[in-house]
Amino acid sequence: MANTKSAKKANRSSLRKRQYNLNTKNKLKTAFKLLRKSIIIGGVETQSALSNAYSALDKAVKSNFVPKNRADRKKSRLAKLIARSSKTNE
Repeated sequence: MANTKSAKKANRSSLRKRQYNLNTKNKLKTAFKLLRKSIIIGGVETQSALSNAYSALDKAVKSNFVPKNRADRKKSRLAKLIARSSKTNE
């Protein structure tokens, strides 16, 4: 339990940041899940799901939740995954 005034304020701040980070994490996980599901099903939804995943990653980078290079690597791997799946569907 925080004793000093500044420690109490820091605790409130960390709780707000924790909630924000959990929301961002859940948005990323949901976007990736929907993308993988749309790849399995196939169709037009794949491009919109990829766009949503890119957007979620870019927003996470903007808020310093994910480092830029990690986001770029994930984007690259998602694009490769879609390319492989489109080849096998043909």
